[in-house]
Amino acid sequence: MLKIEPVTLEGKYVILRPPSLDDVEGLTKAARDGEIWNNPYAFFPHPDEMCMYIQEMLDLSSDGSILPFITISKKTNTIVGTTRYLNIDRENNRLQIGHTWIAKSWRKTSINTEAKFLMLQHAFEKLGCIAVEIRTDVLNTISRQAIERLGAKQDGILRYHKIMKHGRIRDTVCYSIIEPEWTATVKERLKQKLKEDNSNYNKFQSLF
Repeated sequence: MLKIEPVTLEGKYVILRPPSLDDVEGLTKAARDGEIWNNPYAFFPHPDEMCMYIQEMLDLSSDGSILPFITISKKTNTIVGTTRYLNIDRENNRLQIGHTWIAKSWRKTSINTEAKFLMLQHAFEKLGCIAVEIRTDVLNTISRQAIERLGAKQDGILRYHKIMKHGRIRDTVCYSIIEPEWTATVKERLKQKLKEDNSNYNKFQSLF
């Protein structure tokens, strides 16, 4: 059975730590970078809603429904986004990684790749998960390609899964990585991808 507790995950480029209400200002600034609330594929918070958004994370975390993280760049020590474990199935040792968003300036760097690596590693090697699920809007081709590059396999599509902004009905595509895949190929694939992403990250950091 999964035992989910707040934890801080740290890599070379990123720190994932539990949220607090002190993060309102930093997360608001990250959200304004790219206006993530206008994303047509998911529900992300408007800056005016950030305090309520973080409080909701804390409430859901306290009852064990999710395990949220604030995403921080180690290089600049700034908040760049957030992510979480959700749909935690303690009986069957499964969970989902999702509700991930990153400030526009930090996309296509090592930040998201390493965050996913740390979360997958923790899920499989510390929590004892047998499978980790990732979902996205079926129309979000960029997200789907990124998930597939992780090594996740498509399980299927939830048709008419959510009613989105302006009334569009979303189909959700479900992917997963199972423990034998993590051990055999996915872990090393992500390590290699981090090496490749490093050049883009260093180029970005030279601007600071």
